[in-house]
Amino acid sequence: MTPIRIAVDGYASTGKSTLAKRLAAALGFLYIDTGAMYRMVALHAIRHGWASPDGINAVAINASLEQLHLGFARDTQGRNRAILNGEDVEEAIRSMDVSRVVSAVSSLVPVRRRLVAQQQAMGRSHSVVMDGRDIGTVVFPDAELKLFVTADADVRAQRRFAEMDAANPGSVSLAEVKSNLLQRDKEDRERLDSPLLLADDAVVLDNSSVSPDELFDQAMNLVPRR
Repeated sequence: MTPIRIAVDGYASTGKSTLAKRLAAALGFLYIDTGAMYRMVALHAIRHGWASPDGINAVAINASLEQLHLGFARDTQGRNRAILNGEDVEEAIRSMDVSRVVSAVSSLVPVRRRLVAQQQAMGRSHSVVMDGRDIGTVVFPDAELKLFVTADADVRAQRRFAEMDAANPGSVSLAEVKSNLLQRDKEDRERLDSPLLLADDAVVLDNSSVSPDELFDQAMNLVPRR
């Protein structure tokens, strides 16, 4: 059977990853978190001193791509874990340090080209639900279903803050989280290569005031039946 590709795009902290995971589990498809892939590259750059809020060393980051091995695994609870060069970095890539630089790192053309090629290869061999910023426009412009998830900025900031504060209490303020989200939105929209865009044939799902179950039901009703 020809693989089915479901693209789930949208802004940061809109709930698109939660939705994509549920869709993949319900359909028996492979779930690919492309945002985690870019975060792993950003974490690698931070660890080597090539990325900070003051700027990035694009030459060094691009030159290191051949040495990067990105993957995913499932833990005993069935949760996705990000694996960077054999190390579980799932918690590390969700830190504010990574959030501050990931948009700048992911804007590098060699980084995007390498990761997009990996993502396309995954979709050629498996039916996938893939979430990110450019899945329906660049990675799979011919995807069988394209969803674009959005939500109010204040709602997104509150959700993200709650997650981060639960994991590391007092490490970050709500104002800082919102500022970071808005800055990432701007950088994602304005980058020259593969910007965040709404595909012409994408279905917009607003997650500002619906429950996760309601959002999931809306999406499942759009899945092509094969």
